[in-house]
Order: sequence, then structure tokens, then C-alpha cells
Amino acid sequence: MKYSKATNYALHIMLDFAVNFPNQRVGVQQLAEQQGLSPTYLSKILMNLVKAGMIESTSGANGGYKLKPEWKNISFLDVIRAIEGTTSLYSGCMNNDPGCLIQKTMFSAEKKMEEELGYQKISEIANRSAGVL
Repeated sequence: MKYSKATNYALHIMLDFAVNFPNQRVGVQQLAEQQGLSPTYLSKILMNLVKAGMIESTSGANGGYKLKPEWKNISFLDVIRAIEGTTSLYSGCMNNDPGCLIQKTMFSAEKKMEEELGYQKISEIANRSAGVL
């Protein structure tokens, strides 16, 4: 199983915000340089995070992006869903059999993974990674 590069970047961006800029605005150019991304590509990722309510965006000379006040409650799953959506990783059984044991097993495993990712908060990882980034 594999998440998109955008999800990988979004998780790193959220962690970067939490560790380095928990209470301040940061411009897209500065974030792009830190992450090694083009500002255009980064802006698309940031807009998904804005739409999901994780960060806020302000225009103008003193504008930029900033974590929302309730950022400490954001989980890995929240970030993943902001980028990937809520579609299942498994596409279903052959012949659309509703009693398919393979599908039931895959959905059960996916549910357990989502529970773990929902449990892992960006803020907890930020606390553990202070000085490591």
C-alpha cells in the first residue's frame, strides 16, 4: 500500500508547523524552501489543509499560513484524509460478492490501520521530535 507524495509532504508540513511555527504565520516561499518543493505544488497541498480546517491562510504582505488554534487535536488520519479523501484502499472483491471473505478481511485490517492513524496526533509526534528535525 502506498500513499501519494502529496500526503507524505502534507504530514511533514504539518509536523514542521507544529515544531517550528506553532503560533506564527509562515509564507509559502519559506515553507517551499524548507520542504524542497515548488511553491506552486506546495500551495495545492496547503489549500487542501486549509479546506480541511487544519491551517488558515491570510493574504497580503504579512500573510501566510498558520496552524488553527485546535491543531493539537489533528491526527495523522485527518491529514491523510485531507489529501487522499476517504476512499478505501481496497477496491473490493471480484464478482461484487457481498459475502466475500477477502473483502471483509481487507476492510477489517484497513479499519485497524485507520484507528491507529487516528490515535497518532501530530502534536505528540512534534513533542517527540523536538530537536530532531
